[in-house]
Amino acid sequence: MITPDQLTDPAVRAFVVAVNAGDRAAFDAALAPDATMSDDGSDRDLGQWTEKEVFSSGGHMAVASQSEDGRALVVDYRNDTWGEMRTAWRFDVTADGRVSRFETGQA
Repeated sequence: MITPDQLTDPAVRAFVVAVNAGDRAAFDAALAPDATMSDDGSDRDLGQWTEKEVFSSGGHMAVASQSEDGRALVVDYRNDTWGEMRTAWRFDVTADGRVSRFETGQA
């Protein structure tokens, strides 16, 4: 596994650290104001999805691998609702270093 401090992209690192800490303020700070996301190819409401899949269910990202630029991850994601599953995550990052979009789904 890759520890969060080994993640190449600072914005992705901040995102993973915030998810794993259950820190909503840090998570919000890692995102651009108009950030969007999709799950298994379907766009979702970011606030509703993260509340359900991350914050109220103890979401945790154990990173198995990252792309060369650090903006694509393979993660063993777990939460209290679904248990653990291998997932793929892709991130778009703004010029000021915040996540503007992330896409996740089964790997």
